[in-house]
Amino acid sequence: MSDPLDETIDACAAVLRLAIDPAWKPEVKVQLQVILRHGMLVAEFPLPDDIEPAPVFGA
Repeated sequence: MSDPLDETIDACAAVLRLAIDPAWKPEVKVQLQVILRHGMLVAEFPLPDDIEPAPVFGA
């Protein structure tokens, strides 16, 4: 059974017409894993239903 991330990388590369050197594929996979892990943190963060976006952001 192949790894779903490998299949995702291959499918995305095909759709975007990107040639990924096989030597770089493990690094692409690591970066995708990091992105997915960060996305899960954002998706799992609890927000109340009545939250409003801030009209002005400042630092």
